[in-house]
Amino acid sequence: MEKQEKQEEKDELADALNDLFTSVSSMIKFELQGTNNSLELLEQMNLRVAEEYNNFGDVASGLRVFVEQLKHKSSSFDEYIQQIDTIDQQVTDLECVITMLDKYVSALEEKVHAVYHTPPL
Repeated sequence: MEKQEKQEEKDELADALNDLFTSVSSMIKFELQGTNNSLELLEQMNLRVAEEYNNFGDVASGLRVFVEQLKHKSSSFDEYIQQIDTIDQQVTDLECVITMLDKYVSALEEKVHAVYHTPPL
């Protein structure tokens, strides 16, 4: 009988150890599954970010082409800008001449009025 009790105790101990190892194994399995899920999520996030940066590269390339086109167009306006600057300088010079002529005409009017003894207007 004692042998049978020892056998039952061994069986119970074996069952308890088996349950313990099964539980630990399940816990480790779920921990690894959680880590695997986290890594998969991180991989998806990295792929999404890489795609987004790729799109930014496309936008940057498009902007570079647009800037080059604007530079080309603006260089074609340089000739007109030079002409406008020349006209502006000529207008400024003409205003100076007009001012001098106005003063000269005023002086002539005063002399004419002085000669004819009429008061200036």
